[in-house]
Amino acid sequence: MNAATLPVAGAAAPAAPVLDAETQARMKAQAEAMARAQRLRTMTRLAAPVVGFAFFLLVWQAVAHSGDKQLPGPLAVWDAAVKLFSDPFYVNGPNDQGIGWNVLASLKRVGIGFGLAALVGIPLGFLIGRFAFFNQMLDPIISLLRPVSPLAWLPIGLMVFKAANPAAIWTIFICSIWPMVINTAVGVRQVPQDYLNVARVLNLSELTIIRKILFPAVLPYMLTGIRLAVGTAWLVIVAAEMLTGGQGIGFWLWDEWNNLNVAHILIAIFVIGGVGLALEALLMAIARRFDYS
Repeated sequence: MNAATLPVAGAAAPAAPVLDAETQARMKAQAEAMARAQRLRTMTRLAAPVVGFAFFLLVWQAVAHSGDKQLPGPLAVWDAAVKLFSDPFYVNGPNDQGIGWNVLASLKRVGIGFGLAALVGIPLGFLIGRFAFFNQMLDPIISLLRPVSPLAWLPIGLMVFKAANPAAIWTIFICSIWPMVINTAVGVRQVPQDYLNVARVLNLSELTIIRKILFPAVLPYMLTGIRLAVGTAWLVIVAAEMLTGGQGIGFWLWDEWNNLNVAHILIAIFVIGGVGLALEALLMAIARRFDYS
C-alpha cells in the first residue's frame, strides 16, 4: 500500500451517494403506497366486525317484521336489556332474583365442577401419557364414556346426590374431564425421548422429571384441554339448569320462556354467549402468557 492510498487522520468520511430526483420520488411514492396499504388493512380489520354485526341486526329486524311478529326486534330487546341491567342484582325472593345473581350462580357451579375435573383429569393425563400400563388400562374406558352426551349423566347425579345443585356440578365434572385427560396425555407423549433419556442418565426422580421436564413441555397441551373443557362446561351448565331448576342463567332463561318473555330469552342468549366469549378470551390470554414457542 503506497502513501496515496493511506487514510489521512481527521479526514472526513466519504460522502454518501446522492440520489437523483427521480429515484427519490419513486422511493417516496413507494413509502406512501405502503402507508396507504397499511391504513387500508387497519380500517378493514376494524370495519369488518361492524359490517358483520350490522348485517346481523338487519337480518334480525327483517325476521322480526315477518311472520306473526312474535320475535321482538333489536330495539325492543335493547330497551328490555336497559331496564334489566339497571338493577341486575335485585332480590325479591329465592325464585325472583336479578340476572347478575343467576350468572354468578352458574359460574360458581362451573368453577367447582371444572376445578374438580382439573384436579382429577390433569394428573390422570400425566399417568396415561407417561406409563403404558395406565394407558392400556384406561384407554378402553375413556373411549367408551367420552362420546356419551353430558346430559345423559344428569339422572345419575340426581339419583346419587338427591339434589339438583350437586347433580349439575357432577355433570360439569364428567363433561370437563375428558378434554383435559386426552390433551395432557397427548402432550406427555410428544415430549422428545432424548429428554427422558438424559433424565434417566442423571438418575432424576419421577417427581423431578414431571416438574422439570414434562410439565413445561406439556403446559401448552394442558391449556388447550382446559380451553376446550371450560367451553363445554359453560354449554352444559345452561342445559343442566334448564332441567334441574333453581338459581342459574339456564333456569332464568327457562323461567322467562314459561312467562313468554321472548325479549328476556334473547337477552339471556346474548349473556350466555358473552360470558362464554369472555372465558375463552381469558384462557387464550393465559395460554399466550405461557407460550414459549
